[in-house]
Amino acid sequence: MCGIAGCYQQHDGLALATTMNDRIAHRGPDADGVYRFEDGDGSRAIRAYLAHRRLSIIDLSSGADQPFSKRGLTISYNGELYNYKELRAELARSGVAFRTHSDTEVVLEAWRRWGPAALSRFRGMFAFAMLDEDSGSLYLARDPLGIKPLYFHRRHGGVIFASELKALVAAIGPELRTDPGALIASMLYYWLPEQRCAIEGVEKLPPGSWAEFRPDGSSRHETYWRVTDVATEAAAGPPADLRSVIEESVAAHLVADVGVSTFLSGGLDSSLVTVLAKRLDPGIDSYTITFRAQDQRLEAMPDDAIYARKVAQQFGIDLHEIEIAPDVVDLLPRIVDVLDEPIGDPAAINTLLMCDAARDAGVKVLLSGMGADELFGGYRKHLACVMGAQYQRLPGALRNGLVGPAVRRLPVTANGRGLRYARWAKRFLTFADLPEETAFRRSYTMYDADQLAGLLSPDLEPYVGKLIGEHSDIYHDTTLDDHVNRMCLADARMFLPGLNLAYTDRSSMAASTEVRTPFVDPIVARAAFSIPGSEKIHRRQGKLALKKAAEAWLPKEIIYRPKASFSAPLRAWVRNDLRELVDDVLLRGELVGSGFLRQTAVQRLVDDERAGREDYSKQIWQLLTLETWSRHMRSLGVTITSL
Repeated sequence: MCGIAGCYQQHDGLALATTMNDRIAHRGPDADGVYRFEDGDGSRAIRAYLAHRRLSIIDLSSGADQPFSKRGLTISYNGELYNYKELRAELARSGVAFRTHSDTEVVLEAWRRWGPAALSRFRGMFAFAMLDEDSGSLYLARDPLGIKPLYFHRRHGGVIFASELKALVAAIGPELRTDPGALIASMLYYWLPEQRCAIEGVEKLPPGSWAEFRPDGSSRHETYWRVTDVATEAAAGPPADLRSVIEESVAAHLVADVGVSTFLSGGLDSSLVTVLAKRLDPGIDSYTITFRAQDQRLEAMPDDAIYARKVAQQFGIDLHEIEIAPDVVDLLPRIVDVLDEPIGDPAAINTLLMCDAARDAGVKVLLSGMGADELFGGYRKHLACVMGAQYQRLPGALRNGLVGPAVRRLPVTANGRGLRYARWAKRFLTFADLPEETAFRRSYTMYDADQLAGLLSPDLEPYVGKLIGEHSDIYHDTTLDDHVNRMCLADARMFLPGLNLAYTDRSSMAASTEVRTPFVDPIVARAAFSIPGSEKIHRRQGKLALKKAAEAWLPKEIIYRPKASFSAPLRAWVRNDLRELVDDVLLRGELVGSGFLRQTAVQRLVDDERAGREDYSKQIWQLLTLETWSRHMRSLGVTITSL
């Protein structure tokens, strides 16, 4: 796992590439380099500068350092190819002579042999740049499900690119400006969908695609893998054997020339990955998090560490516990910088601190259970939307005259203790009566359209309708006739790459560690969509098909325990640790002062949260991170286009 950056057809490309490479040094402390290619002059000149930061995982020798050049091709590659040994053997049989044992050289030679068709043969996570010195073209490519990031910006007839947005900002910040629509999207979702970038003109190469940039300034973009197509094909076929698919995926994700550890929360997904990995690698160890008792009480959080300890004890796994009790005031600017874009999910802090601890112990690679909830219907929102469809069958007089008013009167805290079921019930009523797509959007976003518009300057309200329309277009871009699988598909296209994979990549790489996700895999995705939604959610039981598969390896106490989210004691932080920061930075901040946010509306959120009338801790945290991010961008010369 590494960091890449580079410039193509830029007169100041070497300086820009060097600046970007320095800014992402955390992604690869083991080696770095910048490759310079300059050929011709005048209008026929080709200028390309590829930069690389290496975190060595496969073939630890210096011969595998990057950028890697061989017979007219040069690659800067971020990722891991889990089937590289099989591809290497196939290429060797056709006469290719290899000089390293790296997956990097396999990617390069596969590209030489098959061109972009090689991408469909790769099993792994990757984003790379490939320079073809004979044609003068630069190619960018990204893995099927968007595990590894790749930002690019068209500039002066060419392109600059990097693994992280902060690298582009470091190089050309004064040329850039924020995108108001993207900032509003971050408020709606508390993260940014793949089709949006917080900086105007900067693009994210879509998952499952590649792009070519030519010397004459032309370019093309092609898609080689779409989860929508895979879901449709899989749904028309027989159900997959989940046990063999998942066991094989975990085995594939253990390929490394360094030790591998796991995250172990005690939930189904991380326990399944950990126990399967333990069967294949008896020396594997795990990391888990705990919280201060008072924070758990106010947040009404279950003590997941109890279950992590049970799994570790039963299967003989060395478990390292990390208490999450950070100085969140000091940590806020760090996590905002780490995340690159305004992502308001505090779970990123958990990942960052766990990876910090793992790296301090010498760990470079960790396996995660991420992705199972999205693909197998494991989130509470999935079950809630199914229940909402059932709730709509109740008589209107009962829903509107009795249930609704009673739930709305419930407080969300009492005697210093969070009332979890009251929060859930209030949340449920915000979408239970809505049509399918609208209900799904409302089940996991921060506001409905009117609430979001009410927070913004009237001049910004048109953005809200456009964002709502974008969600609708993506949700309905399928022929699946299954409610549960339609939700899973939308999550695989939006929630997974936009939030979970994004914060995992940034947080782990900030600590110079690599996180692998065996569930976020094309073969697993195909298997997941071969299973009908009725076998994923049944009688208040979510993720049922995966749970049944897990019975081969895990005790039922772990498999069927209540769902617990990977989160943080946000209400305690907002109410206690961050109280002064909310007053000084958010309520008297630049977004309020510029008119981007309406001061009275933001104040109302804060007042309702502090009075315990509503749980707005997530909204307040997101707005606080957005304000902090905007100030940070301004300090780097980026123009803040609030209005």
